[in-house]
Amino acid sequence: MVHSASGFRGTRVGVTEGAGPRHQSEDLHGESLPRIRVTYWCAKGHETSPVFIKLPEDQIPVLWDCRRCGAPASRDGREAAGMDAPDEGYKSHLEYVKERRSDQDAEDVLAGALEKLRARGVLSDELLRDP
Repeated sequence: MVHSASGFRGTRVGVTEGAGPRHQSEDLHGESLPRIRVTYWCAKGHETSPVFIKLPEDQIPVLWDCRRCGAPASRDGREAAGMDAPDEGYKSHLEYVKERRSDQDAEDVLAGALEKLRARGVLSDELLRDP
């Protein structure tokens, strides 16, 4: 999760000023843009250090989502200790999928995928038999 006030502003890290196709020589790419690493801490003490293109101080995000727990992280460790972690907590991709799909839906999708593999000859029925 990246905070909506992301410092990237539509530019990826690794992009160079005047960058062209990757197969061009370094002389044609231009110079690398300066980078800064900014450290953020969440209420649980996790440290996150994203790299930004060098921006004016007022354009660097004040808050950033913790990569470990998803809680808001601050550039000031003392301030982060006072922030409340989200009640819901960090969810994995699988947890989001389980919210949208019932166990029966999952079984149906799996059965359909296996049937397609069998029809293409990729999966034999012998592999699926119980020992």
